[in-house]
Amino acid sequence: MAVLEILKYPHPILRKRSETVTRIDGEVKKLIEDMRETMYHAGGIGLAACQIGVPQRVIVLDVSPMDPQYSYVALINPEVISEEGEVDHEEGCLSVPDCLEKVKRKERVSVRGLSPQGREIEMKGEGILAIALQHEMDHLNGILILDRVSRLKREIYRNKLKKEKRKEERP
Repeated sequence: MAVLEILKYPHPILRKRSETVTRIDGEVKKLIEDMRETMYHAGGIGLAACQIGVPQRVIVLDVSPMDPQYSYVALINPEVISEEGEVDHEEGCLSVPDCLEKVKRKERVSVRGLSPQGREIEMKGEGILAIALQHEMDHLNGILILDRVSRLKREIYRNKLKKEKRKEERP
């Protein structure tokens, strides 16, 4: 297991649609373990493989710090099969540091995917689990939290990054 670097916006891999996993082998299982270790090390509640530079449809989640009824889960090729309701929730993202924004999400979702052992999993999520599932699945489709906020907030964040970059470039 290894703690890997989490890519930051505007890295181009974060904008690409991730590829479907066609075979679950030792490499995919190692990826999942590395993702788990990286997520915990970073203090996150979810991570998509593309965030560590691997454009495959794999996510890991552990929302138990916010809702103890849920525990760690890894999903391969997840897809939403039903959704209902709407909720606004303040979200952050490991790939978009220092950005906390209210995002409109579905209140409840049902998701289907594969476990690391290759078994089909169907799970229902509400509250923070539903939000985290949607957030990580957005990553698999090249969608970032910045795409779900107003143009003004997106520009403010981009300008903040440019300003920080200029500071770093000064001697």
